[in-house]
Amino acid sequence: MERKRISASNIRAVGFDSRGRVLEIEFSDGSIIQYSGVSEEVHRRFVNAPSPGSYYRDVIEESFTAKRMR
Repeated sequence: MERKRISASNIRAVGFDSRGRVLEIEFSDGSIIQYSGVSEEVHRRFVNAPSPGSYYRDVIEESFTAKRMR
């Protein structure tokens, strides 16, 4: 999955597969986590948020099933 860099303190890049509804987040420490069941709207709001890190903690982190990729 292709990821695009975003401007966030602890998040390096974000990828999204709209067909599979999978959001992939690469963190500054090199870890990668995939979240399943994410809508295009949540993805859009996340990447356009004034603070993507806060949006991640408030909306994504505990709301979707996570799978650590590395």
